Amino acid sequence: MENYKLVLPENLNHYGYLFGGNMLKWVDESAYVAARLDYPDFEFVTVALNRVEFNQRVDVGSILKFDVQRSRLGSSSIDFTVTVKEEGNIKNLGQVLFSTTITFVSVDHEGNSVPLPRD
Repeated sequence: MENYKLVLPENLNHYGYLFGGNMLKWVDESAYVAARLDYPDFEFVTVALNRVEFNQRVDVGSILKFDVQRSRLGSSSIDFTVTVKEEGNIKNLGQVLFSTTITFVSVDHEGNSVPLPRD
């Protein structure tokens, strides 16, 4: 699944570049959408990101492409690898800005894990 975000002035830190917390939020949202599209009758909570390392600064006006791929299916958990690249900028076109694997667990309304069906 692909998703895009435009980096706006309100997304910047005090140095004038993308605030890392916004990147993490967008990664979480993109992967959550993929999980819900794969399993529309299930609810998920985020339990882990395997690595948080920002490879370079991101400027205002950048168009970010979030590529989300399912990488593992457990009994009640699911992992997605999210790779973020910059689009629309010849200088950084296709360069990986951020990549991580994010884990969700399927839960019921009380927060108990719920088994996921096998594909």
